[in-house]
Amino acid sequence: VAEGAQLRFHEMGLDNRLMKALADLGWAQPTLIQEKAIPLALDGKDILARARTGSGKTAAYAVPLIQRILASKETVCEQAVRALVLVPTKELGHQVHTMFRQLTAYCARDVRVADISGKADLSAQRPILMEKPDVVVGTPSRVLAHLAARNVTLSASLEALVIDEADLLFSFGFESDLKGLLCHLPKIYQAFLMSATLNEDVEALKELVLHNPVTLKLQGSQLPDSSQLQQYSIQCEEEDKFLLVYTLLKLGLVRSKTLVFVDAVDRCYRLKLFLEQFSIPACVLNSELPVQSRCHIIMQFNQGFYNYIIATDEHTVADPTVTVLQGKKRGTASRGRGKDEEYGVSRGVDFHNVSNVINFDFPKTVESYIHRVGRTARAGNPGTALTFVSHTELDLLAQIQDALAGGRALKPYGFKMEEIEGFRYRCRDAMRSVTKQAIKEARLKEIKQELLNSEKLKTYFEDNPRDLQLLRHDKDLHPAIIKPHLKNVPEYLTEALSGLILYSFQKFRKCSVHLYKVNRENVQNH
Repeated sequence: VAEGAQLRFHEMGLDNRLMKALADLGWAQPTLIQEKAIPLALDGKDILARARTGSGKTAAYAVPLIQRILASKETVCEQAVRALVLVPTKELGHQVHTMFRQLTAYCARDVRVADISGKADLSAQRPILMEKPDVVVGTPSRVLAHLAARNVTLSASLEALVIDEADLLFSFGFESDLKGLLCHLPKIYQAFLMSATLNEDVEALKELVLHNPVTLKLQGSQLPDSSQLQQYSIQCEEEDKFLLVYTLLKLGLVRSKTLVFVDAVDRCYRLKLFLEQFSIPACVLNSELPVQSRCHIIMQFNQGFYNYIIATDEHTVADPTVTVLQGKKRGTASRGRGKDEEYGVSRGVDFHNVSNVINFDFPKTVESYIHRVGRTARAGNPGTALTFVSHTELDLLAQIQDALAGGRALKPYGFKMEEIEGFRYRCRDAMRSVTKQAIKEARLKEIKQELLNSEKLKTYFEDNPRDLQLLRHDKDLHPAIIKPHLKNVPEYLTEALSGLILYSFQKFRKCSVHLYKVNRENVQNH
C-alpha cells in the first residue's frame, strides 16, 4: 500500500466468505478504527482502542476474530469456545450478536455465535453452550453464572477476549464479576479493549487483561466537528421544556428520527402522555421493559417505523445503590417493577440514521452528554443536538463546554420563547391531564402490554418474522383524559408566528432532510 493511501478490506488477506459478507453490508472501505485495528489484530497483538461512538468499533474486532476462527478450522476440527465478547448491556449484546451474524452470513456453519446476555434462565441457555459455539457474547455476570454452573468452560480453549464499551463495565457494577471471570480464563489469550473514552476504569482493565498492548487513540474529538454535528443549548425551566418540545414536534420544526433523553422512568411516561394529548406518537425505552421488547423497539426504530423515542438515561442519574434505597422507601408503588441493571440506551446501542437528539433533562456528567449526543451524526451523516438547560444547571453546562471544545462546543439557540407564547395555554391544558395517577397507570399498562409482547416475540414471532413488523410499541396508553381540541393547531396560532421562528429552525431542519429521505426508503423497503 502506498504511503498515505488507505488500506482496503481486500488488501487485508481476509477469507472470501468474509469479503462477500462485507460486500453485502455495502462496506466499500474500512473506517479508520477498522483500518488500523484489523491488521494489528490479525498479527496477534493485544489492542486498547479509543474511537468515538459510531466509528465501527464492533467490526474492528469481529472481522479479525472471524478470520482467526476460519483459519483455525482449516487445521483443527474440534468444536470449542474460542472467543468471548463481554458487553455491559443486553441491548449491546443483541447488537453485537447481530453484527457477527451478518459477517458470518457465508460461513455460519464454520463460525457459530451465541448471545447469552438475555434474561432467559441458565437452564434454557445451557443447551446452546453445550454445543460449544465459537463465539460467546454476554454480560460479565451472565457469563460468570454459566461458568459457576459448569455450562461452559474456557480455560482450555479460549483464544481471544473482547471487552466492548470497556469504560462502562465498572460503572455498571461489573468489577467483581469481571475479576471473578478472569480466573476461569487461560494464561495466554489475545485481548481487545474497545471504548469511547479512556478513563481510570479503562486503565484498571488494561492492567488486568492486556499484555503489551498497542494503544489506538483515534479521532481526538469524541464528537464530530460542527460541519457534521450542530450542538445547541437553550435555557428554559420546567414548563417551558414541555412547551418547547411540543412546538418542535407538532409544527414539524424537528423532522425525522429523534431521540429524546430524560433522566427517570416517571419522566419518560409523563412526556409520552403529554405528547399523546396532541396526537404525537412516541415509544418509550427504559429499564422496566422486557429486553425482547427493548431490542424490538430499537430494531423497528432503525427500520423507520417510529420517529420519536423517549429514552431514560438512568445509570447517570445516581449511584445504583442509592436508587435501590429510594425505591424501597416508595413502598408498594415500586414493587413488582424491577429495573434491569444491565439496561443501557445512551451507550453502545446502534441507533440508525438519527437526525436529532434532544436532551429534555440535562445529562449529569460529561460522559453522559457525549454518549447521548453520539447517537446522531454517525457514519458521515449530519445531526443536531439540542439541550434544555435550567438556571440550576448552568455550571454543568460550563463543564461540558470546557471538556468538549474550550467553551465553544454548544452554541446558544437563538430562539425567542415569546414567539410561541400563544401555545402555552394548550400546553398547560394538556399538563393538567397528566397526573401522578395517570403516570402510574401508564407505567403499569405499558409493562403488562410489553410483557405480553415479549412472550410473543420469544415464541410465535421467531417462526413468523413477517408478522413481527405488525407489533408496534408507540400506541397510545390513554390513562389520561384526551382532549380532542388539542390534536390540531388553530390557524390563528400558526399565522401569528413570524418568519423569525421558522428561520431560527432552518439549520435544525436542514440537518435532517437527508436522513428523512433515507428513513422513508427504509419504511418502503420493509
